Parts: sequence; structure tokens; C-alpha cells
Amino acid sequence: MYKFRVEFLEEAAKFLENLDKKTRDKLYYNIWKARSNNDPELFKKLEDDIWEFRAKYGNKYVRLLAFWSKANKEDTLVIATNGFLKTTAKTPKAEIEKAKKLKEEYLTTKK
Repeated sequence: MYKFRVEFLEEAAKFLENLDKKTRDKLYYNIWKARSNNDPELFKKLEDDIWEFRAKYGNKYVRLLAFWSKANKEDTLVIATNGFLKTTAKTPKAEIEKAKKLKEEYLTTKK
């Protein structure tokens, strides 16, 4: 049984399209796994209500930022906003701010 469904905003989908197939497959696998397991190595809260899906393939650390949508009580939804290849120990503040902006745009259009 899955705890949530995942939808990808346009920016997240474009990011995924631009990854090589094996890296993309690894991230999809981790997202699939995170839907049924509470594992911070796969899906972790960053700050406020921004979370990240995490994957490592070869020497690439891939992150896909997301937020929980609580609009529908029967269907728990996580919205992936944007992704990036992680090159530093900390998640870049600009990426978190981009995720927050995309979240606000999404929520505004859904009202």
C-alpha cells in the first residue's frame, strides 16, 4: 500500500528528461520505494514544507524537491517542483526558494 502519489510539475519533468537513463531510473526507483517506506535516505524534510527525494547513482547526487498537497483527503499527493544535481554538502538555498515559489504558483492556480 502506498502512502502517497507523486505528480511532477513541468520544471521537475524537464529536469528528469535531461538526466541520463540510468540516473533517472535510479531516482524513479527511489521515489517508488519512498512511497511505502519511511526512509530519510530516500525522502527527507528540508525546511518549512519543502521535502527532497534523494538518489545517488555513480558519482551523481540527484535531488528532486517537493511538497505535500493536502487538498484531497482521500488521495495524498506529493508534488515534485524542481530538481538538481547536488555538488555541495548543503542544499543550495536558491533551489529551496525556487521550490517554494513553484509551490505558491501551483497552489494559486489550484484555487
